[in-house]
Amino acid sequence: MQKWFRDIDPTVKKESLYIAAVTGILSLFLQAGFLIARHWDHTVLLGNLLGAVTAAGNFFLMAITVQKAVTREKKPAADLMKFSQTMRLLMQVVVAVLGFVLPCFNGYAVIIPLFFPRIAVMIRPFLDKKKQ
Repeated sequence: MQKWFRDIDPTVKKESLYIAAVTGILSLFLQAGFLIARHWDHTVLLGNLLGAVTAAGNFFLMAITVQKAVTREKKPAADLMKFSQTMRLLMQVVVAVLGFVLPCFNGYAVIIPLFFPRIAVMIRPFLDKKKQ
C-alpha cells in the first residue's frame, strides 16, 4: 500500500467513504428523477458523475487539510484552511462552469451533486441515532 494512503487518518477514510456512499445513493435518485421527468440522456449521467466525483473529492481534500492543520500552530493552520477552502471553492466553480459550457454535460446534473455532501452531513446524526 502506498505511503500517502497509510498516512491518512482512519477517521478521514471512514468519513470520506460515508460521503462518497451517500453521494452515490443520492446520485441514483437524481438519475431516477431525470428519468421520471423524461429528461434523461447521456449528458445527465456524465454531468452527475462529474459533480459527484467533484463533491466527494472536495470533502476528501477538506478532510486531509483538517488532518494536516491540527498538527500545526494556530496561524499556519488557519492559513492552510483558508487557502484550501479558496482552492476547493474555485475547483467547484470551474467544474460548475464546465458543466454548463461543455455540451457533453447536463449543467444541472453537475451542480446538484455538489450539495450532496451537505445533505450527507445533515442526515448523519439521524443515522447515528438509529444505530444506538
